[in-house]
Formats: sequence, structure tokens, C-alpha cells
Amino acid sequence: MGKTVDQVWAELNKSPLFMTEMEENDDTAALQALSYEGTPVENAADFKERGNECFRVRGYVDAREFYAKGIVLLAAEEKKRTLDDEERPMLETLYVNRAACNLALENHRSCYLDCAAALRLNRRNLKAYYRAARALLAVDRVRDAEEACAAGLALDPENAPLKGAAVDVAARKDALEARSLENESRVARDRRRAHLIAVALAARNVPPLRTSARPPDADGLAVALVPDPDDARSALAFPTVLLYPLQLESDVIKAFVETDSLQDHLAYVLPPPWDQEGEYGDVSCYVETRDGGLLKMGKRVPLLKLLATGKVEIVDQMLRIYVLPAGKADGWVAEFKAQKAAQSGKSS
Repeated sequence: MGKTVDQVWAELNKSPLFMTEMEENDDTAALQALSYEGTPVENAADFKERGNECFRVRGYVDAREFYAKGIVLLAAEEKKRTLDDEERPMLETLYVNRAACNLALENHRSCYLDCAAALRLNRRNLKAYYRAARALLAVDRVRDAEEACAAGLALDPENAPLKGAAVDVAARKDALEARSLENESRVARDRRRAHLIAVALAARNVPPLRTSARPPDADGLAVALVPDPDDARSALAFPTVLLYPLQLESDVIKAFVETDSLQDHLAYVLPPPWDQEGEYGDVSCYVETRDGGLLKMGKRVPLLKLLATGKVEIVDQMLRIYVLPAGKADGWVAEFKAQKAAQSGKSS
């Protein structure tokens, strides 16, 4: 059995949307200082007609300003006394008309606040329910939009605009729920895969992955199980950056599989295009150890054999390998150790 109008309205009064009080307009003080010929309702009616003329030609900004001036006049009267039977409907109309302008201009919050102000004056205003529903839907306040549609349709179940809005609200609700379920599924999948990777690392005696305080943007690269990320029997693959410290250059290997050797990748990476001197025909490669030292990496040794020593740590999902010309490697290693020693001395 459907809800009565009074029941729907009672529920709406619990919603922040319909509990909102009118906001002051910046032009209030200036307009209140002006004197107009005629009564407030006559002047408000004149502003309404001017606004309507602008609205007909899609001059929504100008129309909104005219409606606002009429609102200010009657809102000022409302603060002093109870509006009469001519003024109250006029103020209500000005609010719903300004709401139409704000909706067209995509000022959605202003739109549903104007609708709330109109409904405060007349809770049976179908245009206010419709425009509020459209504005709320535009900002994905689906529950409030549902309530606005329900309240309007409780008054007029056959109202075509409200029925159309209700269909759109229901469709958006379904879409958001589907997206939420998809996100939940993705989060669960990522957690499951992260657990499988952690188990695989532990089984291979590889230290757990570590994340630094300020991880760099890895463009989505991460340690993974291949070819099937959901099968613990798959091989581990590590994103790897080859660092050339003497030239401040680098190369990225997206998936260095644990069974690969370094030579498998150096074969297509070297010589680098910037090596004009031909120094990188013979190279020495190093990885930094967990205690800050260096470990020379055999070019034909499978990656897993290196990682299983437990001495190398994968930080920020990336294995880092230093590549040096063989003839300059000893000098760079000595400089690296000296810098580490200096840093250690400062920290102590």
C-alpha cells in the first residue's frame, strides 16, 4: 500500500534538503533600500514577468536575477508579517522559477534550495518536487531525489515529468549500486592477489614488499603472478628499473620473471641509444642490499636465486639494478660506499 501525502511529507521533513532555511541574497540590503511604486506583490509580479521574458529566450542568468529581485521584495515582507493570499503564491512561483534557471545553469545546490523554499510555502508544488529531483539526481544524491519524486507522485501519480524523473533516478540508483558492487569486487580481488603474492614471496624466502614514505608513481606497475594472477602456482614477475648512474639514464622492464636471467633482458636493452662511446658493451650490475650495501648480480643467474638470498628488498613494487660500464664499475662502487659511510657518520 502506498504512503499518504502526509506520511511522505513527514519523512521529507526529516531530510536536510527540506529542513533548509532560506539563504540571504547578496542584493538584499541594496534592494531593501530602494523604493518602488506600487505594492510589494505588484513589483514582484513585474520582476516575474521580466524574468519570464528572459527565460523564454533562454536568458537564464538575466531571468534568475529578475526572479531574485522579486524574491527579495516578498521575503522582506514575510519577515515583517504574514504574507497574504496573493503574496504567498507569488513568492512560491518566484522560487520555483528561479529554481528552473539554476537547473538550466547547472547550479544544482541553488536549485534544490529554491525548491525547498517553495515547498515551505506550498508542499503541494509539483514543479518544486520535479526540479529538486532533477538537481539532486545531477549530484548523485539519489536517495533525496527518490524522496522528492515519491512526494510529488503521491500528490499526482500520473504526473509525466515526475514519472520520467523517477525512472531516471531508479536507473542511476541501479548504476551506482552496480558500480559499488564492482568496486567491492575489485577491492576483494586485489586483497586476494596481494595475499597470494605475499605467500609466494615467503615460500621463496624473498623479504616482504616494502613501501617507502613517498612512493614514486609507478604507472600501475606492480609485482604480479604470471600468467594467472589468481593462481599461486604462477611465477612471480617483478617490475624492474635499470639505472645508469653515470649518465643519469634509466630503462624499465615491466615484468622481470623470476626464472629469467639478467642477460635475457640486457640482450634487448643494450647497447642503449645514448651510448655514443660504446662503453656499455660490457657491463657490471649491482643491487642494493637491505643493509645499504651492494651485491653484484650475475648476468646469467636466474632472478629468483638472487632474491632468495633474502639480502635484496623490493621497495615500492620495483626492483632496482645499477648498470655500469665494466671498466668504471670499481670506481663507482668505491664512491657509493664512501657516500654511504658519510651518511652513516652524519646519522650517528
